[in-house]
Amino acid sequence: MKLEDEKLVQLLIVDDHQIVIDGIKSMLQSQSKYVVVAEALTAEAAWEIIASGRLQIDILITDISMGNKNGIDLCLQVKTFNNEMKVMILSMYNDIEFVKRALDCEADGYVLKNSGQKEFIKALDIISENGAFYSYEIIPLLYKELNKAEIIPIKVLLTQREKEVLDLILQEMTSKEIAEKLFISKQTVDSHRINIMEKTACKSIVGLIKFAIRQGYLEIN
Repeated sequence: MKLEDEKLVQLLIVDDHQIVIDGIKSMLQSQSKYVVVAEALTAEAAWEIIASGRLQIDILITDISMGNKNGIDLCLQVKTFNNEMKVMILSMYNDIEFVKRALDCEADGYVLKNSGQKEFIKALDIISENGAFYSYEIIPLLYKELNKAEIIPIKVLLTQREKEVLDLILQEMTSKEIAEKLFISKQTVDSHRINIMEKTACKSIVGLIKFAIRQGYLEIN
């Protein structure tokens, strides 16, 4: 199911600290687009909510460290169960091993807990539009790690416009922002996005990020 701009985006928040959950809910009070439909203090409790199917959940926001089952495990379980559900990892860890594991399980976002409200809402906006958001300060870590592997050049023929759209996707812009930047419609941006993913053989925006880093589309200064 594709998330549309005009519909409410329903969230499930998982964190083993109630004060964190309450803080996120407080931040979202001014955001009419998002509604918290459920919350949980453990990954196990969150999974029961998801697996029951009683609620429509568009985005799962989860911490990493939560006892027996962590947020990475929950993300993998969710993506296996319903790949249409978006997952945002909200963590205090900027360790490359955690970030790699988040990428491997196709988490749609990885936001550090020391980020501000503006970055948090930006991440939600991008993820709700079928994009991916990884906090910019961890991108250099990904770049160094992913480029340890041998790079096999892949010739991908993108049009000039597709290259422009790809560049803006990698700059963590929403489809609406890209459309305004390039003076084209959001539908046209979505069409370019689909073409880029087909040409690069990437199944998700997360996969596209990994591809872009390895192939030199995303350069880190």
